[in-house]
Amino acid sequence: MRVPLSWLREYVDLAAEATPEDVLAALVTVGFEEEDVHRFDITGPVVVGQVVSLEPEPQSNGKTINWCQVDVGPEHGGVRGIVCGAHNFGVGDKVVVTLPGAVLPGPFPIAARKTYGHVSDGMIASARELGLGDEHNGIVVLSDLGIDAPVGTDAIALLGLDDVAVEINVTPDRGYAFSVRGIAREYSHATGAAFRDPAERDFAELQPGSGHTAVVDDQAPVRGRVGASEFVTRVVRDVDPSRPTPPWMIARLSLAGMRSLGVLIDITNYVMLELGQPLHGYDLDKLTGGITVRRATPGEKMTTLDGVERKLHVEDLLITDDSGPIGLAGVMGGGTTEMSDTTRNVLIEAATFDATTIARTARRHKLPSEASKRFERGVDPLIPFVAARRAADLMVELAGGTLTEEGGALFAEVFVAEIELPRGFVQGLIGVDYTDDEITGALTTIGAEVTAAENGWTVIPPTWRPDLTDKWTLAEEVARIHGLDRIPAVLPTPPSGRGLTAHQQGRRRVANALAAAGFVETPAFPFTTEAQNDLHGSASGEHLPSIRLANPLDGQVPFLRRSLIPGLLQTAHRNISRGLTDLALFETGAVFVPEPGVEYGTAEVPPLGVRPSDEVLAELDASIPPQERHVAVLLTGNVSPRQPGRAAEAAGLVEALDAVRVIGAAAGIEIDVVQTQRAALHPGRTGALVAGGEEVGYVGELHPAVAEEADLPGRATVLELDLDRLLTLAGGRIVAASLSTFPAATQDVSLTLPAEVPAGEVRAALAEGAGALLESVRLVDDYRGEGVPEGSKSLTFALRFRADDRTLTAAEASEAKMAGVVVAAERFGAALRD
Repeated sequence: MRVPLSWLREYVDLAAEATPEDVLAALVTVGFEEEDVHRFDITGPVVVGQVVSLEPEPQSNGKTINWCQVDVGPEHGGVRGIVCGAHNFGVGDKVVVTLPGAVLPGPFPIAARKTYGHVSDGMIASARELGLGDEHNGIVVLSDLGIDAPVGTDAIALLGLDDVAVEINVTPDRGYAFSVRGIAREYSHATGAAFRDPAERDFAELQPGSGHTAVVDDQAPVRGRVGASEFVTRVVRDVDPSRPTPPWMIARLSLAGMRSLGVLIDITNYVMLELGQPLHGYDLDKLTGGITVRRATPGEKMTTLDGVERKLHVEDLLITDDSGPIGLAGVMGGGTTEMSDTTRNVLIEAATFDATTIARTARRHKLPSEASKRFERGVDPLIPFVAARRAADLMVELAGGTLTEEGGALFAEVFVAEIELPRGFVQGLIGVDYTDDEITGALTTIGAEVTAAENGWTVIPPTWRPDLTDKWTLAEEVARIHGLDRIPAVLPTPPSGRGLTAHQQGRRRVANALAAAGFVETPAFPFTTEAQNDLHGSASGEHLPSIRLANPLDGQVPFLRRSLIPGLLQTAHRNISRGLTDLALFETGAVFVPEPGVEYGTAEVPPLGVRPSDEVLAELDASIPPQERHVAVLLTGNVSPRQPGRAAEAAGLVEALDAVRVIGAAAGIEIDVVQTQRAALHPGRTGALVAGGEEVGYVGELHPAVAEEADLPGRATVLELDLDRLLTLAGGRIVAASLSTFPAATQDVSLTLPAEVPAGEVRAALAEGAGALLESVRLVDDYRGEGVPEGSKSLTFALRFRADDRTLTAAEASEAKMAGVVVAAERFGAALRD
């Protein structure tokens, strides 16, 4: 909300020396956020001049210019020669002259320059050049604006161009601050300055008369609330729409962010900004019959003021006459009854519309407007009478109209619910020892009625504060009025047994460990195609059920993912296309795994603003598919770049298996690899990841065809694990192993066995047979060639033995090693290689 300071001064005592920064600082203390300061980008000298002579001079290009002699006053050099291309003025007219040295919005510096055979010693300005509107066909003639100022007068101050506006951010719950009235009141709260409410008028003079009372026929109220609870109309006759909007009003509207659209529309916008009540003016002579407020019928259409024909929804609230819709209530008027240059009689509308209805209509038709912005946040229900009379008075004053006794008023009794505020509640919630007088004083200051009760107070909030609904919001108001700086900064003591769950801690450990190992976390959107779900969501690539979104962000990827790999592939492709070819990426996130034959998303969505019952919540939970937490990794490019004397080292399965070990260590469980096959991975370079006897994921090199389809130029290695299941198998607590102070004994063993036996199973057999003395076993060589029978292979393992209570002898280590060899021989026919 932008507020010109000259306007603000009309309703609150603002010190003459107060700067915009001072005003913003004061408003910040009562909970607003400062945004900006707005000024007219114009500097003088810009003065009032009088045309002494005017000589038309036709030019060879067909254009006629005027060579003018303009008196700008002795203090500014007397009479100056100025070239002007406009023709809407004559000798004797007083105009706005920008002299050399002035700078107009743009910036457009003014200097004496030779043009059309003359030296033009300044410029006669138009409204557009001064920033006062869009009119550029003619220059500003002061008599047209009702201004007769002495020659040489400073035109910047005369036209209100020296005004300045402050802009604050208004939160959705404080709609009353979308008005000069609301900001003036808040400035008064912040500084104690006297506030003068522009809405305080004799109620008798606010009565609109009769003859134009609207009818509300709402057959389908939203959430049981009638679309229009108040509808006030007033009629002003014999207006002159050709009259110019006064410069002070144009300047204020411009600083407030609105452009001038003619005196009648400017008046309705001005009153809306002043009081916060949106208004609409109808050309009374274009109305057919009386006004009815109703919901749209199926298939109904209307053309709004922007010239767009809109297909209406049955929830849309309409303003209609006998001809049909003439306005989208609270959003935008219709084109058939808009005020124009031919308007002579105006019907002013000031209404109170249902906030939910207006918000839905504005979003449905993508028509955010200044009116809808206010209605959807809540407008003071007592202000329509005042706003309608204020607009009527301005049309009489500025447009020459006549205020009639015609009009109408449809209104309901305004009821604001009482709130019980217990004594001591505010102090306990905020943490400040406010006195009773401070509490009641703050609530009275904001306009609430406070009555003492047995155990506290009964509070009736003001009508312009629909956000005050309970004792908590009242406590916040007390804290805001007395200063948020009084609230102490105290770190609360967390209760025992709270904090992150074991699975949350485990997910963080895994993510932190991968990041520490050099991987980059790249969260992706959880949307993909059905084909990608089938390819990466199952080992065989078979069709699996997927969840399709009813309203997807991207129609090409309308399904929720069953795997994290498609997102990593997209991220890798995007990075590679931008020149980043060496990638080590990971993601932790949810995948959606619907059960076959179960329909999801069928539960009815409960209405907003009402807490669902436990039964409704249970039904909603049942309509959501299972969501498992997975972790996935993708590697492509080089793990180390080419260097002098050293070739580049490509990332592959070795690095992927290292990532598996990192994840297992962080989760607190050992993960084994067993050879397998998957449709999306390279045959022979794919492994199943097993923990606690269960398969929990896979690792492998991406199939060349899949990599090519994903636009990945080289090899890519991926892994994916069911992180939730992995953490469940690991248990809730990780116990660190004790460190032995005794030295290790190391030995190698080479076994010859059939080539089809997986090395992982041989490793497991050695570990099982070697027993508790074996600390680690690692495959160091897989040899197939001379000296090894055809169809066989030689596997070499490095074994490390250690005891907790003694130094092992070579004999003890050899005995444990041979025990492992015996188990491998029994299971796979393994034999020691000579």
